Amino acid sequence: MKRRSFIRDSAVSALAVSAAPHAFASITPGNGRSPISFPQPESKGPFWPDGARMVISISMQMEAGAQPSSGAESPMPPIDPKYPDLPAAKWYEYGFKEGLPRLLDMFDRRNVKVTSHMVGATVDLHPTLAKEIVQRGHEASGHGQTWAAQYSMTPEQERASYQHSIASIERATGTRPLGFNAFWLRGTPRTSEILQELGFIYHIDDVSRDEPFLINVKGKPFAVVPYTLHMNDIVDYESRYFSTQEYAGDLKAEFDMLYAESPRRRRMMSVSAHDRIAGRPSRAKVLEEFIVYAQSNRGVAFMRKDEIARFALGSSQTIREGI
Repeated sequence: MKRRSFIRDSAVSALAVSAAPHAFASITPGNGRSPISFPQPESKGPFWPDGARMVISISMQMEAGAQPSSGAESPMPPIDPKYPDLPAAKWYEYGFKEGLPRLLDMFDRRNVKVTSHMVGATVDLHPTLAKEIVQRGHEASGHGQTWAAQYSMTPEQERASYQHSIASIERATGTRPLGFNAFWLRGTPRTSEILQELGFIYHIDDVSRDEPFLINVKGKPFAVVPYTLHMNDIVDYESRYFSTQEYAGDLKAEFDMLYAESPRRRRMMSVSAHDRIAGRPSRAKVLEEFIVYAQSNRGVAFMRKDEIARFALGSSQTIREGI
């Protein structure tokens, strides 16, 4: 299963050099009209902890090194899998050599804590880096033991995969994952039940809402902290051939609309950053500029997904589906 269609990353990177320091303060609608003004009614909340008006949650995928040994996708044209694809391997190595360290430093500068979805095999290869992520205050979340797709697994295979992933993360970080992200969001009809039995309290594999909600799993509530595909750097940079400034426009537009809705409804913005993609210099710069822009607005909080899940489980205002 391909993670995405063939991409050409080099064209995107070339456009990144001209990123303006204050891009987020000056973006206007593409038709040239004045920026949209939103009404700002008083909050009917509180919808979030400590009276926060809106929450942003960033995912930081730790995947480098767990890709298939042959046929792994990269910006390079595909070759016959019987030959070693040496440039593709180096493409993934960037994630742990440069991408994650750069993102971690940037999140430190902005005092933002994120959720790191860790592939167990990657954690086994780079346990010191996985431990550092947790030591810096970020959440270690499950992302499978390998890149094998969950949707085709038997129940026994699925459970064993999650158990191996838990063991890898616990061994390296000293923490047990509470959240889960399946391969391209595609779990099985049994995934939530297996996760709950293994001690997980939430998954993110749902794109149907802009706020956390609860589902019924064997008579017990289980949290869903929704994902957003169009705020995923794979989709933006490697499927739509976005420049960094186009991505900046998408981030700001998404935030502005959710922020306008947030006095009346619980609103959450989800952003996804992969080690080898968002960790590139120009892309990390744009993501940092967006964080600065968001933090300049009153009542915006950045939260880890385990924090969001716990809050959702304990809040009477959380939407409940089938409960």
